[in-house]
Amino acid sequence: MKRHPFEPVRLICGLAAVAVGVGYGLDALEVWHAPGPWLFLAIPAGLLVSGVTAVAWAVARRGRPGTER
Repeated sequence: MKRHPFEPVRLICGLAAVAVGVGYGLDALEVWHAPGPWLFLAIPAGLLVSGVTAVAWAVARRGRPGTER
């Protein structure tokens, strides 16, 4: 099986989406009362953090030989 490169940006976006899904799920089950604005702002915050991570990852990979795509 071919190995896939590690992509931290996708990991962060996925974790943000899962966190929002779990928050809304727990709110629907009435286990936890999710504050509306916090869950609504979690996706843009996750995208912002993943954008910063993408820049940092690109800068870190630029200096290493053999990492061209």
